[in-house]
Amino acid sequence: MSKETHYNKGMDLFTEDRLEQAIEQLNQALEIDPDFGDALHALAMTHYHAGDISKAIEIGERFLKVEPDNVHAYTSLSMLYNTKGFIQKAEEMAEQASKLSSGQGDI
Repeated sequence: MSKETHYNKGMDLFTEDRLEQAIEQLNQALEIDPDFGDALHALAMTHYHAGDISKAIEIGERFLKVEPDNVHAYTSLSMLYNTKGFIQKAEEMAEQASKLSSGQGDI
């Protein structure tokens, strides 16, 4: 199966709240392409919804490294850091997202 097929199955499973199976499918997509940004973002959010905030942050940070110009990487990490109680980091990520979305150049 292609990375997109695994990703799409993972997203379907996520919407069905079958989070463990979604994680398996998203991980399979990432085995094919470790830098598949959409799968990294989805995996981070799936771990978040599963209650594993630390793992969600780990994957979110990986997503940011792969796609440093993706506003979703910053907004997601802001939410995840905030949930974990890392307020300063959350605010830094929110500020970076704001700069990026407003087109203020390098962040």
